[in-house]
Amino acid sequence: MAPDEPIFSALSLGGNLGDVRAAFRFALERLTSTAGVAVVATSSVYRTAPWGKLDQPDFLNMAALLRVTISPRALLDLCLAIEREQGRARIEHWGPRTLDIDILTYGDLVVEELGLTIPHPRLADRAFVLTPLAEIAPDTLVGGMRVAELCERVDAAGVEKTDQL
Repeated sequence: MAPDEPIFSALSLGGNLGDVRAAFRFALERLTSTAGVAVVATSSVYRTAPWGKLDQPDFLNMAALLRVTISPRALLDLCLAIEREQGRARIEHWGPRTLDIDILTYGDLVVEELGLTIPHPRLADRAFVLTPLAEIAPDTLVGGMRVAELCERVDAAGVEKTDQL
């Protein structure tokens, strides 16, 4: 069910195969062209070492803040479709990818459904997610803490700001 009023939702975008910046631009354009979705802010692009599976190229990561009137499930379906359109193949857990889009927050909603958990369950542990998110939405609350505070608690060594898209 879609919300009656617009909700702010935060996304994390990442990738380490192909032209990742072009994939980010495509994703943001595709999000913007979808009814019920407006991109209201984007972070800088950050270069980070791989997480989980270490024997792969560095990642580029960024965050986007959206104003949405579509449901969390519809937003997930849209993100997954955009990933597929950019050649995302889910072959290896935490493996290389052309584009990964995660829903970090959806207003203050907590969702625990098959295939969809909001807030993102590992958000508070990942500097490569928190650093770009803190740039555009530092006062967003996750688990009762501001994103800026969560960002101060993680080791951000290796998260290097590159530039805008």
